Amino acid sequence: MALRTGKKTMSTQETPESGMTGAAIMLKALVDQGVTDIFGYPGGAVLPLYDELFNQNSIRHILVRQEGGAVHAAEGYARSTGKVGVVLVTSGPGATNAVTGLTDALMDSIPLICISGQVPTHLIGNDAFQECDTTGITRPCTKHNYLVKDVNDLARVMHEAFYVAQSGRPGPVLIDLPKDVAMAKGTYTAKQKVKPRHYNPQVKADPAKIEQAVDMIARAKRPIIYAGGGVINSGPQASKLLTEFTRLTGYPCTLTLMGLGAYPANDKQYLGMVGMHGTYESNMAMHHCDLMIAVGSRFDDRITGRLDAFSPGSKKIHIDIDPSSINKNVPVDLGVVGDVKSVLGDILKVYKARKVKPDQKALKGWWQQIDGWRKRDCLSYDKSSTKIIKPQYAIERLYELTKKKKKVLITTEVGQHQMWAAQHFHFNKPNRWMTSGGLGTMGYGLPAAVGAQIAHPDALVIDIAGEASIMMNIQEMSTIAQYRLPVKVFILNNQYMGMVRQWQELLHGGRYSESYMDSLPDFVKLAESFGGVGMRATTPGELDDLIKEMIAVDKSVIADVCVDQMENCFPMIPSGAAHNEMLLGPNDSAEQSVSEEGMVLV
Repeated sequence: MALRTGKKTMSTQETPESGMTGAAIMLKALVDQGVTDIFGYPGGAVLPLYDELFNQNSIRHILVRQEGGAVHAAEGYARSTGKVGVVLVTSGPGATNAVTGLTDALMDSIPLICISGQVPTHLIGNDAFQECDTTGITRPCTKHNYLVKDVNDLARVMHEAFYVAQSGRPGPVLIDLPKDVAMAKGTYTAKQKVKPRHYNPQVKADPAKIEQAVDMIARAKRPIIYAGGGVINSGPQASKLLTEFTRLTGYPCTLTLMGLGAYPANDKQYLGMVGMHGTYESNMAMHHCDLMIAVGSRFDDRITGRLDAFSPGSKKIHIDIDPSSINKNVPVDLGVVGDVKSVLGDILKVYKARKVKPDQKALKGWWQQIDGWRKRDCLSYDKSSTKIIKPQYAIERLYELTKKKKKVLITTEVGQHQMWAAQHFHFNKPNRWMTSGGLGTMGYGLPAAVGAQIAHPDALVIDIAGEASIMMNIQEMSTIAQYRLPVKVFILNNQYMGMVRQWQELLHGGRYSESYMDSLPDFVKLAESFGGVGMRATTPGELDDLIKEMIAVDKSVIADVCVDQMENCFPMIPSGAAHNEMLLGPNDSAEQSVSEEGMVLV
């Protein structure tokens, strides 16, 4: 909700620092919060802030080419570092251009601060030039928002906003700042003087719930650990605790799209990604388990499939810091509210203290069943062609040729290439995978790569893209050029909006309505026009050399990889189907499902 700042929600004690402009107060608050980089685009309503930026050297401003790109860049920065990303936009269209990114961050629980300029307070509501109701527009797509009308409230609001953004379930917070407030003089309140009162999310779980969870875990015969992005949001220690818990119990583990990297992909207990384009073994294990331990995951529709057929015989434990997520989509037997890191730590302590021993005979039988599903080799594809590059092969070669690099960060756009990247590029550490999950925002990957590269200047940052999605925010190649960022763009170019075409083929009789990407640019020349390097591969034999050269070049690169135009992304749970009704390959149709034994049922 928008907070009119005449009503204070935090106690403050003023310091002697007074006579600072609102712009100076805001910049000082950012410095006190440890901010070193912000992403933005100037305009009339925020010129006082940009003037203040000009007079300091503590914060680096990254000039994007459109405000939507600024928010996605801040998301990439936040997701790859665990810090709060910061965005600065002007009023009116500057704020409305940021809405998609703010919604994306809300859906995927990314901590952001968006500072938006606003017309002077006396013009609010008068349809002034570049005015809009920013707090009203962004109320549904932010965790919280503010309209600051008193310069003396500004420092407190800034510090509170950072607290809200990164506490509990992370999310975006917007601060709308009228121009006259930015120019007025007021008093600065130090960070340590601002004490939270009304927002105190529960971090430690109820000990009785921990004991109950251990009881259920100990009795399980066919368990599965289903972990999501909340593990990554909880910090690197949470991923370590998840790994320790999984290995201690011997239970299988699956991850959501947003959770990739929370558990090492090269571990034998990892079943692969779960959900619509997850592996056969992970989805079948979810369907047939007798205990599901959901850790920092939210049971969204891309995971559950048809709700009335979702894991029908299992008991469910749901660990989440957001109490509103418990029982929201799927009724659970035990909801444990708390921070993932804290809850996993407590469960491990009780588990070890009680010297719990899983039912090894039952667990062995469960793993035998899972290994039977694994034998289906659901991610296999036709590798016979020497003339056409299969998109899966392109991702596999990219992984193999980059896996020994010290730090590789992958962003994606949205579509088939995103799912192939999730399936065939393997993540063994958290914070290495940046993608748009909940909102599915085409155009996310390129600006997110900008943010990740700014945060990790020595890392190899690759945006795995489709030729349709990359066009959504292609203007950010100019940002990459200005800051000499060695971002690599790896385009799987099939000349279609691939996922749209796939659904049209499988569900709409092959009627490819408006899904062909005609009149594409020459991506090689496009890269060169921005001072980068352009490359192209059209056959499998050219691919390795292209990837090696792309990695070696100390400049931005657009690699145009021409792939099979008609390849579909499998496995796939059709919309409205259950986990055990998967399409495993091109010989299946949307009217068919695959049973546990692998027989096609019509």
